[in-house]
Amino acid sequence: MAEEFDIVIIGSGMGGLVCADVLGREGYKVCVLEKNRQLGGSLQTYVRDKVIFDSGVHYLGGLSEGQNLYQVFKYLGIIDKLKLQKMDEDVFDKILIEGDEKTYLFAQGYENFIQHLLKDFPDEEKALRLYCDKIKEVCSKFPLYNLRTGGNIDEKNAVLGIDTRTFIESITGNKKLQAVLVGNSMLYVLQSGKTPFYVHAMILNSYIESSWKCIDGGSDIGKFMAKNIREHGGVIHRNTEVKRIVVEDGKVSYVETADGSKVHGKNFISNMHPVRTLDMTESNLIKQAYKHRVKSLENSIGGFVVNIVFEKNTYPYIKNNFYYIKDGQEWNLTEYNDETWPSCYAVFCSASSKSPDYAESMTLLAYMKFDEVKQWAGTFNTVSKEEDRGKDYEAFKKIKAEKLLSLVEERFPGVRKAIKSYYTATPLSYRDYIGNDDGSMYGIAKDYSNPLKTFISPRTKIPNLYLTGQNLNLHGILGATMSGLVTSVAFLGSEDIIEKIRNA
Repeated sequence: MAEEFDIVIIGSGMGGLVCADVLGREGYKVCVLEKNRQLGGSLQTYVRDKVIFDSGVHYLGGLSEGQNLYQVFKYLGIIDKLKLQKMDEDVFDKILIEGDEKTYLFAQGYENFIQHLLKDFPDEEKALRLYCDKIKEVCSKFPLYNLRTGGNIDEKNAVLGIDTRTFIESITGNKKLQAVLVGNSMLYVLQSGKTPFYVHAMILNSYIESSWKCIDGGSDIGKFMAKNIREHGGVIHRNTEVKRIVVEDGKVSYVETADGSKVHGKNFISNMHPVRTLDMTESNLIKQAYKHRVKSLENSIGGFVVNIVFEKNTYPYIKNNFYYIKDGQEWNLTEYNDETWPSCYAVFCSASSKSPDYAESMTLLAYMKFDEVKQWAGTFNTVSKEEDRGKDYEAFKKIKAEKLLSLVEERFPGVRKAIKSYYTATPLSYRDYIGNDDGSMYGIAKDYSNPLKTFISPRTKIPNLYLTGQNLNLHGILGATMSGLVTSVAFLGSEDIIEKIRNA
């Protein structure tokens, strides 16, 4: 007789781990199934030339005492174990605009944020105050984001339909300030006439509240949660890919893995992309119309990454991040062609315990459409299953990397001479490690004009199958953490855990 679990969780991304940790504490016997060798989804790190690189967690917001992510991590017992470095109070992000020598600073703390931007935009105090007030007002409408119980959908509905571009253009006619305010939009992939302001607001708010880097990579977050899960009697199986979700008598009875084994449970939570979850689930309880709606939702664009290893002590460590955007492109950075690519890039230096003064590494991130790598879509490549994508693919990556490096060198002279080696990743790497079909960085793109269309409920029509992860309401560590809480609350049928987290 196979062991039966109270809850089987498919995928160990942040949303799945939060569900497993929270529900394990509530006394449920949990089993987590992860297809990769390493847990954590975008929390995964990898080592090249003895240097640690993050796959997703370049910095975190909301981690000062009492702030939302701090409280969740405190409740989970991991806040004091993480090696964190607070970023510079006066600048967590610098915005660079093509053809403009200035760098525009985003500072921590709302008043500090305003005062720093006033140095460059002395006539725009009214606009900056309206902007900050609106961010705070919009964030206040999401109870869970504020670890508040109660609240109703009407509260949110009042702000779900605000378009980012329309709002920002309504507060200032200054084109440069508009560009600066959306300067780090690679954090959420801004699309003109589509991205809702609440997505912009919730992400910016968490970094303005406080910004942090994980020293030696963000994978510790996943490791400590895995330890918690096991301590509460939970089981975690890595290298275990789920291939089918089997429904019998109107409920999921088990999942079948790649090697044909069955894992039985009373309840199931999928941390996979909803499209993939639906594709694996054979049941007429899930209507074709719903499947069609979810499949028709657009995913956000993918990314191209260059991970640089520096020669020892050659490049100073920089405590803030940089976002570069092409002049006049701020509202449509995802639109580019071969000539105009890259339309934008981000620069992150990892914090290392070995070298506080010099950067061991630098990560460059640019947008990349899946179409550019589609010809190699038939190949698959992870640590546990390595397939060569061929010489053409390597040549393609080399051309892209050199083009991106040349653009970066213009604003960061000396980067090239400090490089010891570099490694690249494309939307195919995201696809194979994170498990969405088109290598999207942040899953389903939200749409202000039809907010409910892009709203995915944690419940499905199958009573014991739930969804979690970045596609539910917001991406990123904070967003996926909140999604894990949304799913846990839906499963438990009560908001008591939110009280526990708030009072942790």
